[in-house]
Amino acid sequence: MENILNHLPFIVITFLFFTVMVAVISALKTKDDNLESAEGYFLASRSLPGVVIAGSLLLTNLSAEQLTGLNGQSWKTNMGAIAWEVGSMFTLLILAFWLLPTYLKIGTTTIPNMMEVCYDKSTKTMFSAVIVVMYSILNLPVILYSGALVFENIFGMSQIFGMSQVSMIAILCVIIGIVGGCYAIFGGLKAVAVSDTINGIGLIIGGLMIPFLGFAALGAETNGGGIMDGIQYILANEPTYHKLSAVNAWDAAEPQVAWPLIITGMLFNNIYWWGCNQSFVQRALAAKSLAEGQKGAILCGFLKCLGPLYLVIPGIIAFYMPSIQERMASLLEAGTAVGLMDQAYPMLVSRVVPWPIMGFFAAVLFGAILSSFNSVLNSASTMFTLDLYRSVINPKASDQQCVKVGKIYGTIAGVIAICVSTQVYRASSGITTFLNSLAQFLSVPVMAAICGAILFHNIPKWTPKFITVLHVVIYGAFLLAKPTYAVLGGSTEPIHYLYCIAVETPIVFIIMWALNKFAPRKEAIVMNDVGAVDLTPWKYRVPLTIVGLIVVVVVYFIFSPLGIASAGEPVVHASLAGLM
Repeated sequence: MENILNHLPFIVITFLFFTVMVAVISALKTKDDNLESAEGYFLASRSLPGVVIAGSLLLTNLSAEQLTGLNGQSWKTNMGAIAWEVGSMFTLLILAFWLLPTYLKIGTTTIPNMMEVCYDKSTKTMFSAVIVVMYSILNLPVILYSGALVFENIFGMSQIFGMSQVSMIAILCVIIGIVGGCYAIFGGLKAVAVSDTINGIGLIIGGLMIPFLGFAALGAETNGGGIMDGIQYILANEPTYHKLSAVNAWDAAEPQVAWPLIITGMLFNNIYWWGCNQSFVQRALAAKSLAEGQKGAILCGFLKCLGPLYLVIPGIIAFYMPSIQERMASLLEAGTAVGLMDQAYPMLVSRVVPWPIMGFFAAVLFGAILSSFNSVLNSASTMFTLDLYRSVINPKASDQQCVKVGKIYGTIAGVIAICVSTQVYRASSGITTFLNSLAQFLSVPVMAAICGAILFHNIPKWTPKFITVLHVVIYGAFLLAKPTYAVLGGSTEPIHYLYCIAVETPIVFIIMWALNKFAPRKEAIVMNDVGAVDLTPWKYRVPLTIVGLIVVVVVYFIFSPLGIASAGEPVVHASLAGLM
């Protein structure tokens, strides 16, 4: 903190330089675009190349919560958190090979729009309304609050400006909301995607610095050495602490991911997020061709495989670093154990990042927070305008009217998000986890409705509504009952919610198969090619897919008892045993 205060002017200048540079480049890249048409504003005139799609997909997914949350999980448990990153390769391949060709063939503009094509208007309206409300009053405020909280924890803004933490977080929420809103409201999807790409490059550079700086600092603290000394220190202590294994027991407690879930519940969950979630898929829907869309999805899969380097390994380094362990122990003694694992990444950053590049790192982190916010805001605006306003309220609305309504709605949603976000701190400490669990009520119905329409062309039009009711009952009952692994002969820990998804999803698809066979609709679902883009597949998709799957296998081999990890449950330092 003292270093930051001593060099604050330089840090602020470098932060502003990178942040303004991103805005200028985004403005230059979009200055000649037609933002008056609905397709131009909401889908970037279907002109995005693969590299931009990959960068935007990555930054849309990456949030401030992930930087602190996944690193906090690895600090508390082990390398199992890589499942959220490396496991995404499977789903992005499903998007590239199966879902995206269908989306682009029928010219889908939004996920609910496809539901109207496959089912009926009431289905589209139902899902659109629920998703728009969820985005506007749940997702956006939490993104703002968690982003502001992470920024405050890493850089200690309240101490720098001499104000309370609550006030500083509120100010950061307003700043992030205004800047992110400007991209989404005035620049449209392309401005969002271009800024995401630039920030993505910065994030990879900045994020990858942390583990190397961390290993160097660990080596210096333990035996006066460098990077290799830090790595050797962790490997030497691995048999004691069992931190490097990414393969967890079948009855592992949350936040650990049990190994069967990687290819079952997590896979089904990720199909929704990467293949059926509007804020993610919208980037791929804006591809200039199928080849570019597939290139973007597959390239993003490789970028996700780099994720453990800056989203998981820093947490392991923080666990082993003596200076951080001392700070953690002192916080525990002071009675601030709530949310302590989320302090691991901020502590590591403040410990290892040199002040000359702190401004750049702050700008990169700020860009990642912005990306999550403006991506969700843009998607909410798109669905409200195209799926509710033009479809239900004013079917005769022109493109110019739709763009205007989209900007107005985006402004209103942004203001609401800012107001709500400044009050999120009043809720319980588990607000983010609670809201994430609420989002799961949508995952199975949306994913099943989309994938079911592609697999079964004769399922009744009312199928999505039936599945939604069924899922809400089953998943709601699971959350209320909170069953433990003991019922299956395992531990007394609560069963991971992804096991519910793993069991329920196949049942839902069996029901759809039965309806398709025994209660078929009168007219089958027809998905005609509307000629939106060139549907020629990317010629390198197959060889790169094989390479990608090999990368996943190699990563899991390395972080397993067959590689560098020791078998056994992760344990902690004696000074923190009561915490974890």
